[in-house]
Amino acid sequence: MSNISSQVPSAVPTPGVDNDLALARGGDHAAYDRLVRPLLPELHAHSYRMLASSHDADDALQDALVKVWRGLGDFEGRSTLRTWLYTVVTRSCIDLARARGRRALPIDLGPSSARAVVDDAPSDDITWLGPYVGDDPGGFASPAARYEQREAVELAFVAALQHLPGNQRAALLLFEVLGFPADQIATMMRTTTASVNSALQRARATVALRVPQQSQQATARSIGDRQLHAVVERFTTALERRDTDALVDLVTEDVTWAMPPMPHWYAGLAAVGDFAAQVPMGSCGSWRTLPTSVNAQPAVACYLRPEGAPAHGAWAITVLTLRDTRVSGLTSFLGVEHFTALGLPTQLPPIDQ
Repeated sequence: MSNISSQVPSAVPTPGVDNDLALARGGDHAAYDRLVRPLLPELHAHSYRMLASSHDADDALQDALVKVWRGLGDFEGRSTLRTWLYTVVTRSCIDLARARGRRALPIDLGPSSARAVVDDAPSDDITWLGPYVGDDPGGFASPAARYEQREAVELAFVAALQHLPGNQRAALLLFEVLGFPADQIATMMRTTTASVNSALQRARATVALRVPQQSQQATARSIGDRQLHAVVERFTTALERRDTDALVDLVTEDVTWAMPPMPHWYAGLAAVGDFAAQVPMGSCGSWRTLPTSVNAQPAVACYLRPEGAPAHGAWAITVLTLRDTRVSGLTSFLGVEHFTALGLPTQLPPIDQ
């Protein structure tokens, strides 16, 4: 699926849309597909921002599309089809978020560990924030939007959204990311414009406390592609050589490392260095890596080969958060399912083969 236009569609319907809408109301699935398919990437990205899980985003979007198909006869054309789709999708996301609860990263749940927890075990009773593996939604959704769409899938932003109630989350995304006006959001959310403005004020204050002043998109632009690739290469080289000193040289003083679904996390050079030396650079085994991108940020697919194993198996997708040309955050999403979602192999042969 290709990236969508950077402009909000006009409220004036086009003859082609009118014709397909009439056909779809008559049960023409091909016409319905022509209407909704161009909007699926941005609708999926919106669902992920609301729910912090690509899997939940799939569920919410599927639920919404079924409702739209069944409710085409009730669409009166007083708004664009895009606006109506966002209305239905947003309501589905709010319902699902209410049913499944907010998602978290280890950093949200308690203090960091000062020393490596070698026998750390996954916490399956926590609903973890997941990586975004959908198509990159490029540019601004509208001239009125404050955030680029890529900025709005960055880990820090998505994690901050999870600290908002569903109505505040929806209002912020619809206004600041997608550029809908407050009065239109009020109609979409079945509330008043005053309530939307109040929700926006509270949401902005909460997010501002949790999101760095400079986005990862701005950081990438400021250092350039060559420096960005060099940072990723330094990380992969350090991991594959199991070189703790090289890793420590790459990170900031206040670096953090989290590994959902492992509950423990580490902050600062001493703690991160101790963890790196004892676990990934220590007794785990040998590593191979592939560069990738997750949440519109540089990431590394990490493959582990324990002693005696015939191949390197999928272990974690590690997302890098940068401050200038150093790494200020490492978030390693453990699980083969993330590799599958990204279309990456689940095994790599040893380097000497």
